[in-house]
Amino acid sequence: MKLNKKYKDRLFCLLFGNEEYKENILSLYNALCNTAHTDVNDIKLYTIDSVIYIEMKNDVSILLDSYLHLWEQQSSYNPNMPLRGLMYFSKMYDRYVVEHSYNIYGSTLVKLPTPRYTVLYNGTSKQPAFMKLKLSDAFIHEDTSGDFEWTANMVNINHGMNDELLNNCRPLHEYMLLIDEIRNNRSNGMEVEQAVDKAVTYCINNNILSEFLTKHRAEVIDVCITEYDEQAFVNGIREEGRQEGREEGRALTLYSLVKSGNLKPDIAAKELGISIHEFELAMKEAGMNQPVSN
Repeated sequence: MKLNKKYKDRLFCLLFGNEEYKENILSLYNALCNTAHTDVNDIKLYTIDSVIYIEMKNDVSILLDSYLHLWEQQSSYNPNMPLRGLMYFSKMYDRYVVEHSYNIYGSTLVKLPTPRYTVLYNGTSKQPAFMKLKLSDAFIHEDTSGDFEWTANMVNINHGMNDELLNNCRPLHEYMLLIDEIRNNRSNGMEVEQAVDKAVTYCINNNILSEFLTKHRAEVIDVCITEYDEQAFVNGIREEGRQEGREEGRALTLYSLVKSGNLKPDIAAKELGISIHEFELAMKEAGMNQPVSN
């Protein structure tokens, strides 16, 4: 999958990663951190524009009160978020060091803003209200020392999971109302375009993100449609991968049967829909080096 530099922000980023809507950013920050900051000018957006998933940018980073926050909105569970976060923060710290002209090779300790990484999950698959994902879970050799760790705190923002958080951040609550409305329309059989357009109209008429949606209606509809197309694309890749896995497993079974003498090569080749020559080459590539004959 290629990165597309002519990206679009996700709806989440339009709402919470935009200089124009710093009030939303501050509201979400206070709700997540249980703080009471009031001055939006204290916020410095720190998002790295070059980190793009397919054509959609789904991350927001801010610097506030010497804390460096990364928020990612995810509509599917991804156990690799700690690794992604580690790689993203390395880019942000590199930027921070350059901006302040720090010498990381000197004898003076370079002080860094404290990292906070939050994944806001709003997918349809069942997930817990809160989950701490750890980089060490991915280590080939188990390491319980804690010496090498990076975490991602996944917060489920679907209604009924973290309602206190939603109640403390009205923009986030209304964002989820819009998402739910789109999903309801889709479940009622509407095509994506109609489902999104009707949901936006409903929210405007019911004072749900009404000012934001009225001002950015065309862009929001375009982004939401693209998000749903992207999800369909990702689901297609997953299904394709599962299908390839099933085919590969079937082929290996046939290779093993031929190697053990329990199946004739020509029958196995026919089963796979390939020539006997192609079958022999495939067996060799799979490490089944026993000579095959008709």
